[in-house]
Amino acid sequence: MQFSKETTAFIYPGQASQYVGMGSDLYEKYDSVKNVYSTASDLLGFDLAELSFNGPIEKLTQTFVTQPAIFTHSYALTMLLRDNGYKPGYSAGHSLGEYSALVAAESIDFIDALKVVKVRANAMQKACEENPGTMAAIIGMDLVSLEGLCSKVGNGGSVRVANLNSPSQLVISGTHDAVHEVMTAAKENGAKIVKELNVSGAFHSSLMESAVEELDESLRRMVISVPSFPVYTNFTALPLSDPEEIMNSLSKQITNPVKWYPTILNMAAEGVTNFIEVGPGKVLQGLIKRIDKNLSASGFDTLDDLNGALN
Repeated sequence: MQFSKETTAFIYPGQASQYVGMGSDLYEKYDSVKNVYSTASDLLGFDLAELSFNGPIEKLTQTFVTQPAIFTHSYALTMLLRDNGYKPGYSAGHSLGEYSALVAAESIDFIDALKVVKVRANAMQKACEENPGTMAAIIGMDLVSLEGLCSKVGNGGSVRVANLNSPSQLVISGTHDAVHEVMTAAKENGAKIVKELNVSGAFHSSLMESAVEELDESLRRMVISVPSFPVYTNFTALPLSDPEEIMNSLSKQITNPVKWYPTILNMAAEGVTNFIEVGPGKVLQGLIKRIDKNLSASGFDTLDDLNGALN
């Protein structure tokens, strides 16, 4: 694998990338990965390997399981890549993936980060149950137009643009009625595809506000160091190096939009041309191609992916 850290970024997926069996081949091959899953299971209080490798999918898709499962899988891959000399010059993560990006840059320790991810996942699961909501993908409508619909329909603040995945792929989040109203309005205003997502709640919206206080307490206990390379955050779409600013960004991320395509464009402006998704699935690779088809996008998920680079 050709690899130049000056032009390479590791990017990390978030919730909805999970699948039953993720990480199992790495677990069988490497004792170091077995140790990672054993440590994670002890901290979480349930058998993460069992749920990740065997499901059922209904259990794996529950927020309190999904988030640590994806995070641990991404970390195991990052560890194996690092041990074989692969370290990027930049990183970023989509929502939950931001924790993986910070661990990759040695800004936070895996164990400390997993403790916060556990709190984050449980707090967000609770918020979903207390404040029911949903999300929907809107494809083929620009950001300004969609934000206008959100402000006019659905009682204003009860729905917002939550994910800026690509210039033409946006996601809204809010109460069920408000999201459905905006979906109807988007269709009437020329959106190509409007699809409600199979999620457990209204992530990155005001309905997650109840999760912030609990998360903040955990974030304040986490040791955050200056990253060893630039890590671009969801909240700013820019790299942050000050530990206090990083902590605040992780907190604000919960109720604010994931600025993904602005992040990728900002990284590309700094000379990044090679984006490598580290973790389950290929969602982010697809988004990279939609953002700028001239950028290179590949990924590490399975043992075969890893062997292709290391052999």
